[in-house]
Amino acid sequence: MNKNTLDTYKAIFKKFVDWIRGNQLAGVTAALVLIFIVSCFISENFLTVYNLQIMVRSLAFVGIIAIGQGLLLLLGDIDLSVGAIAGLCGVITGKFAVTFGVNPILSILIGLLAGIALGMFNGLLITSFNLNAIVLTIGMQTAYKGLNQVITKGRTITGFPKSITIIGEGSIFQIPTPTIVLLIVFILMYFLTRKTFYGRNVYAIGNSIETAKMVGIKTKKVRIISYGICGFLAGLTGILMSLRLASAQSSIGEIWVLPSIAAPVIGGIATTGGIGSITGALIGGSIMGIVSNIIVLGGVNLYWQQVLNGLIVVLAIIFDSFSRKLRTH
Repeated sequence: MNKNTLDTYKAIFKKFVDWIRGNQLAGVTAALVLIFIVSCFISENFLTVYNLQIMVRSLAFVGIIAIGQGLLLLLGDIDLSVGAIAGLCGVITGKFAVTFGVNPILSILIGLLAGIALGMFNGLLITSFNLNAIVLTIGMQTAYKGLNQVITKGRTITGFPKSITIIGEGSIFQIPTPTIVLLIVFILMYFLTRKTFYGRNVYAIGNSIETAKMVGIKTKKVRIISYGICGFLAGLTGILMSLRLASAQSSIGEIWVLPSIAAPVIGGIATTGGIGSITGALIGGSIMGIVSNIIVLGGVNLYWQQVLNGLIVVLAIIFDSFSRKLRTH
């Protein structure tokens, strides 16, 4: 190998290293690729079309709700009631479409509006009374679950019209419809957070809410809108799952709270706000989706699956804390 060729390789390697150092998503993207490659060797069923469809369909539900939670984390906020909102919006949609016989599409819109209203109500309470977001949303989670039980009386709502269940069950060119919805949500949210004045305000508030107030940003308004968007995405997730199951159940959404936090944190969004991107939330959700899929393919006991998922969340939070300490030194 001559000197010019060696210098060329060195230059390419140096650029790659600089890219890794300068790109916040480089490490987590590399981890996603590595986990995917390893998974291909762990199970011969991993790369089958059937399994990939199952995996990306499951990713859609975690991914959408994680993007909503990721938006709040960018602000330095959090909403632990997203799972309850998801379940309640699915029930509201089912109640209008099945029990009241309202037009199915209109019923979905009512469910989505309910998600916006519930999310904004959380944001209004938190910002108006300067409440701790974790404590407030834990309380609202219980309230929304209770309202869910009041509406359903503990019964499952069945009989969804076929005209709308296809949204949750169907596929387009072998891509599950919920996954397509996820991609649309991601594109819109990426544009909103990266290319708009609102997005710049989100990052400004996440970095320092006091500084944001000093420069004239209406922090209360931005936070309430963000909670509304998160509520909308939680409601969308719950409705999609209800359409997937062709029934609305009070238990829908209960398992999504921790993944909605872990996915953005794994993807580089700091729990303290101002750092990360919506892209990271999607990548983090993908990592969790692949790991969960491999756990299932490996025949791991259901209870051990819960243990492993919990450990993933804990490790994500520890990693976030460690990363923040490194950035401050």
